[in-house]
Amino acid sequence: MAFLIILLVIILIIAFKSIKIVKQAEVYIIERLGKYHKIADAGLTIIVPFIDHVRSVVSLKQQTMDIPPQGVITKDNVTITIDTVVFYKITDPAKAVYEIQSLKKGIEYLAITTIRDIVGKMDLDATFSSRDAINDQLRVILDEATDQWGCKVDRVEIKDITPPADIRDAMEKQMNAERNKRALILQAEGERQSAITIAEGQKEAAILQAEADRESKIRRAAGEADAIKKVAEAKAKEVEMIYAAMKKSAPDDKLIQLKSLEALEEVAKGDANKIFIPFEATKALSSLGAIKEVFKDDEKKK
Repeated sequence: MAFLIILLVIILIIAFKSIKIVKQAEVYIIERLGKYHKIADAGLTIIVPFIDHVRSVVSLKQQTMDIPPQGVITKDNVTITIDTVVFYKITDPAKAVYEIQSLKKGIEYLAITTIRDIVGKMDLDATFSSRDAINDQLRVILDEATDQWGCKVDRVEIKDITPPADIRDAMEKQMNAERNKRALILQAEGERQSAITIAEGQKEAAILQAEADRESKIRRAAGEADAIKKVAEAKAKEVEMIYAAMKKSAPDDKLIQLKSLEALEEVAKGDANKIFIPFEATKALSSLGAIKEVFKDDEKKK
């Protein structure tokens, strides 16, 4: 009975040593007699007890590594502290185990030296404005260097860049000065735009007023011309009527001259009318007053 129990225990130990269950997104590095044998993927794996040995469990998931903050001297001799994080993934588990003593330490040291080399060639202002460029350079250099270790660097991000306290104070003062400058420029631009708008409004108003005055004068002149035209037409009709009457009554020359003078006098009453009389007609007109008086006396006798 004791022998069976011992045998059962031995079988259980052998089964425990032989059967391995590999989790998803993980692989086992299996060695046989101290030498690399195979990579066991996710699922059930059987190994030979006491001969095969699981050297390492490697995760295939994307991993992050927080690089400790590093003091870096810029090109203009300013010491800044840079905090960086690296995103990487193992593509060849065997290389990640056998090609380097510690993959994480290798990535960390390589990232530190690369950051110092890149930032040391840049001045302080460039480090703040060129984060994306620094990230890209770091990623390319780390990816090329870690390829022989079966690792791929997907991203490198600078979390924070911390300058010394005195530099921060100077930068804050500079930023405040820039803000005040932009505020003054915007205010001046606003005032200039306002002045331009007011001037344009006044110009438009003056133009409209001038056009209104011009239109008013044109209409007034047109009205006066129309009135003069109507008066002239009325006088012309009156002359025609007088002429017709005189034709019927066979008037003499004195009557014709008198009626013409009366018509001429009515036409000349308008403000805008100017009558030009030929010099030869002045002799006939000189006696018209006497003729008019004669007619008046004849009318009184009748």
